[in-house]
Amino acid sequence: MAPQINFGVIVAVFIGLILVVKWINILNEYERGVIFRLGRVLGEPKGPGFVFVFWPIDRMVKISLRTVVLDVPPQDVITRDNVSVKVNAVVYFRVMYPVRAIIEVENYMYATSQLSQTTLRSMLGEVVLDDLLAEREKLNQRLQEVIDRHTDPWGVKVALVEVKQVDLPESMQRAMARQAEAEREKRAKIIHAEGEFQAAQRLSEAAGVMQKEPATLQLRYLQTLTEIAAEKNSTIIFPLPIDTISQFMNMAKRWGDQEPAK
Repeated sequence: MAPQINFGVIVAVFIGLILVVKWINILNEYERGVIFRLGRVLGEPKGPGFVFVFWPIDRMVKISLRTVVLDVPPQDVITRDNVSVKVNAVVYFRVMYPVRAIIEVENYMYATSQLSQTTLRSMLGEVVLDDLLAEREKLNQRLQEVIDRHTDPWGVKVALVEVKQVDLPESMQRAMARQAEAEREKRAKIIHAEGEFQAAQRLSEAAGVMQKEPATLQLRYLQTLTEIAAEKNSTIIFPLPIDTISQFMNMAKRWGDQEPAK
């Protein structure tokens, strides 16, 4: 005669398996579990490893302690000098106190995201465009301090805020390109003028030396003649200094006076 199946035992075993699965939880190294017993927080967060949750009396909420990279979508910002730009950023934060992150705010991820967007618009609207482009490191630090101060009651630590990209209107881009080109032309003219000034100083010094030593002027004539003679396709008419010619004329006159009369 076949044994009768006791459905009561089967139901009890089934319920027991469900309870065991609900009671035994395994948390990873980067996870913590906040346990609520009848609606109240039960001590410090649990984990990692095996965590026993006596369901349905207890309820556990898992919290990750890893750093979260939050991408802040582009925000329309009007700077202090009335320039409309689009700015996006990235925020790095992590949960330091899991209990506060659960009981102090409904959704800490959404709250941090909204706070980052509003802080980005309000703070960048207080600076001029030049500071927004040139002083980005200081702005990142100020954003990090302000956001971290507001998320501290939630048990969230903001480690870093980075402004990724600043999109300028096309008219502003053209104006900045013209400004940069004018700045480069100004530097080129200043450098050219400085070179002309130094060359004039050197020429003035050289003229003073030649004035003191007339022989240097003749040597300079000969050097110039050597340089010009390198061009074989040119006919050169080079005037000799009158001093050089006068010396030869004086020598010829003396030889003529010394010649005996016939």
